[in-house]
Amino acid sequence: MKCFSAVLALAMISVLPGLVQGAIGYSGEKLAKTARITMKQAAEIALKARPGKITARELEREKGGSGLRYSFDILSKDLTYEVGVDAQTGTVLENGRERASSD
Repeated sequence: MKCFSAVLALAMISVLPGLVQGAIGYSGEKLAKTARITMKQAAEIALKARPGKITARELEREKGGSGLRYSFDILSKDLTYEVGVDAQTGTVLENGRERASSD
């Protein structure tokens, strides 16, 4: 029984970091190594520009600014807004009502 408990503990230790990493991941995370601004910093900037609750976040290549931006959906006063923050400079590139997606 001790052997089984030890094996189970080792398995949990090796799996847990992967589960935690997946829980905090976001769309476009692989692009983060080329960004000067972190997701956390960009979220703080976005919430200053549009106070509310972030409901979605991603890092994407998109026209405007440096071409690499964090995009946040922020719920504010029962409306969803999209706030874009340049991933290189921290400049707010977009701050308006969320448009219907064609995806």
